Amino acid sequence: MRVFSLIGECREKSELVGRLVAELAGRGLRVSTIKRVSDTVDLERRGSGTWRQRQAGAEEVMIANARRFALLHEMPSDTVEPDVTVLLARLAPVDIVLLDGFRRSGMPKMEVVPREQEQPQYAANDPKVLALASEQPVPGRIPCLPLSQIKELADFVLTNAVLTD
Repeated sequence: MRVFSLIGECREKSELVGRLVAELAGRGLRVSTIKRVSDTVDLERRGSGTWRQRQAGAEEVMIANARRFALLHEMPSDTVEPDVTVLLARLAPVDIVLLDGFRRSGMPKMEVVPREQEQPQYAANDPKVLALASEQPVPGRIPCLPLSQIKELADFVLTNAVLTD
């Protein structure tokens, strides 16, 4: 599988990931995503049956129906966040995985810079940030691609995604 990450502290980042999924899938590629969420986010509704099962001590709870399944894996509170490669190993093989977040990973990245932000937050200190994506030009050492140009953004992602084991 090839992997590429989109980073930035903005709503536009997740919107871009969704647009890239549609573009890449439209090209016939099989695409998966992994989204980094805050540690305070619980993926289940408090009080649900599976929430109670996790609270009771189940290490893994799978929810499933005819259309999808999700695996919730509980980790001790003192666990260090798993490396992206560990998460990737749990996915079914696809052509490309887009990481939504994971700015600390060693994967190649594109930083999304929202209109109200004049400078990138991470590009200056992370050599894995290969480009910026923004509604307006952002000066710097790396290319800045327009958010409106989804085909060009998808081409950049495909060109720079890395192959993983």
